Amino acid sequence: MAGSGARYRLSCSLPGHELDVRGLVCCLYPPGAFVSVSRDRTTRLWAPDSPNRGFTEMHCMSGHSNFVSCVCIIPSSDTYPHGLIATGGNDHNICIFSLDSPMPLYILKGHKDTVCSLSSGKFGTLLSGSWDTTAKVWLNDKCMMTLQGHTAAVWAVKILPEQGLMLTGSADKTIKLWKAGRCERTFSGHEDCVRGLAILSETQFLSCANDASIRKWQITGECLEVYYGHTNYIYSISIFPNCRDFATTGEDRSLRIWKHGECAQTIRLPAQSIWCCCVLDNGDIVVGASDGIIRVFTESADRTASAEEIKAFEKELSQATIDSKTGDLGDINVEQLPGREHLNEPGTREGQTRLIRDGENVEAYQWSVSEGRWMKIGDVVGSSGAHQQTSGKVLYEGKEFDYVFSIHVNEGGPTYKLPYNISDDPWMTAYNFLQRNDLNPMFLDQVAKFIIDNTKGQMLGVGNTSFSDPFTGGGRYVPGSSGSSSTLPTADPFTGAGRYVPGSSNTGTLMTGVDPFTGKNAYQSAGSKSVNIYFPKKEAVTFDQANPTQILDIVFPALDILRLSIKHPHVNENFCNEKEGAHFSSHLISLLNPKGKPANQLLALRTFCNCFVGQAGQKLMMSQRESLISHAIELKSGNNKNIHIALATLTLNYSVCFHKDHDIEGKAQCLSVISTILEVVQDLEATFRLLVALGTLISDDSNAMQLAKSLGVDSQIKKYVSVSEPAKVSECCRFILNLL
Repeated sequence: MAGSGARYRLSCSLPGHELDVRGLVCCLYPPGAFVSVSRDRTTRLWAPDSPNRGFTEMHCMSGHSNFVSCVCIIPSSDTYPHGLIATGGNDHNICIFSLDSPMPLYILKGHKDTVCSLSSGKFGTLLSGSWDTTAKVWLNDKCMMTLQGHTAAVWAVKILPEQGLMLTGSADKTIKLWKAGRCERTFSGHEDCVRGLAILSETQFLSCANDASIRKWQITGECLEVYYGHTNYIYSISIFPNCRDFATTGEDRSLRIWKHGECAQTIRLPAQSIWCCCVLDNGDIVVGASDGIIRVFTESADRTASAEEIKAFEKELSQATIDSKTGDLGDINVEQLPGREHLNEPGTREGQTRLIRDGENVEAYQWSVSEGRWMKIGDVVGSSGAHQQTSGKVLYEGKEFDYVFSIHVNEGGPTYKLPYNISDDPWMTAYNFLQRNDLNPMFLDQVAKFIIDNTKGQMLGVGNTSFSDPFTGGGRYVPGSSGSSSTLPTADPFTGAGRYVPGSSNTGTLMTGVDPFTGKNAYQSAGSKSVNIYFPKKEAVTFDQANPTQILDIVFPALDILRLSIKHPHVNENFCNEKEGAHFSSHLISLLNPKGKPANQLLALRTFCNCFVGQAGQKLMMSQRESLISHAIELKSGNNKNIHIALATLTLNYSVCFHKDHDIEGKAQCLSVISTILEVVQDLEATFRLLVALGTLISDDSNAMQLAKSLGVDSQIKKYVSVSEPAKVSECCRFILNLL
């Protein structure tokens, strides 16, 4: 067993919430405080009420129209020195609260399903994860970018200490690393839905999942360690102040404390689902559970609850019931269980469980090393008489069935039991189930399909307790089983989400008539170096010179002629109008295939750049930006400097448009592209155009400046300050760094 010394014991219990406590986070103010969120739709701030122990509800906030599932603290700013509270809910919204009002300052809308995870970063950035399979980056009250790539609900998100790096964990069993809004790496290893993430350092992080495992990862992709101890879903993970040890909670009714890589202590609670935990600055652990009670545990003798309170907690725990079919206690054969005399033998490790038979009842006990005794943690139900492990049947209302599924129509509603025998007709069973519970007949197909999917291949009389709830997508994982969770449906047929439900500057006018991008003349700095003649750029940059030799050598010689002619107003209007524009752009985008001819890629990019000179072309480029940018960015990995210059110019022309329109989401997309291309580009002309694009984006826009800093763009460009030739690179870089 890892670790010795003080053990965690109950410090206090905090009633207040009326339903499950789903999220917890340490608060900046007052010191030692924390915030909780609940299915009762409220957010509550708890402040210490004495130097030693105890908390008082200081503030209750409301703003969501459905249950609240996650919470985080946005760091302090000049405007809000105590920080802000962000909460995500089942109403698809994110509410932002200050500490002096029960109603939200503002509400962030954009997700299409439950917001189930939040994380804050520097400069006011906020990252959210949702059942809609996306994560979103927010700055103040605006969505900056959407991270798309997961194929199932995004249950966990974290912003890493290094600027611009973000992590997302999903029900698709993967974790993704994002840099400046683009997926850099996918971590695979978990065998079920990833539910929690925690940051150890700039280079390491932890993840927990429904496969009952915890994994330690290197940011470069390697899985360093796998930790086992929980016997069911792990919902949350929280790091201790030493950034080495951690605490986890899960569906096995336990809080587990991990020290030196081993489970040092297991604390059982009188609730089935232990949804969340957070570690306070003093090392105490706050825990939220499905019984609506917040409990605080401490190693400090000064903050330990009184003997009477601990006795009351142990009594409550001993009176709890444990469903034998959860698998948390292993296979149970009542006839082979020992009697109460078995408790005379001491345990061998902290948290060891032992089952004993007391007449017709089965009781569960846990060994406490610090107290040297067995503590009763509950009565095991469903273990007397016929049960799944011994008879292949499940008792329901006094009758035996091959299956009895627990169905949740929605998270806030009641649980319905669906008994089924393999010899029954699934459609008739589904029909009777809906009639009996007065449910909408439109669910007939889903329920019947659910029965068929979860009983396929089973022989008559052979039971199986692993299942996926047709309404919530919940399926209980039992470690040591055949891993059926990977073959059973886990996506909610109604939401598509896999989830478990238990029981303005004028400097641009200083530009001279000679454009530094066309190459017609050598570029000269205008007088004093203190004058910014580079950005914000006001007009699109074009490619004007023809290349007759290239025209003769390429498959589509008309491309180079098109590139030049598209600048003419009539040609621009004819090719880029609403009727022809989509087809025109689609054809050009098809030439950006990374496996295509570089000459065609180059001329297609240059044609797109020149489209910006006409009003019709500019409108077309803006309407096609998602497709065009996503295809164009794939060409960054090549070594063709002319393609890199064309890519940089395309980005610059988009930045000119976004600067004019004050389009913050467009600016965020451009910032992501600039950051991505800067990592690979070698040519200084391409670099210069990217710097001008960056300067144009952030000029006269504090939000864009904050986003650029949060993405770490400032650290990316510092190296260009030392470039001596051409001087315009270092000069432009200095102007940008002065702004940032």
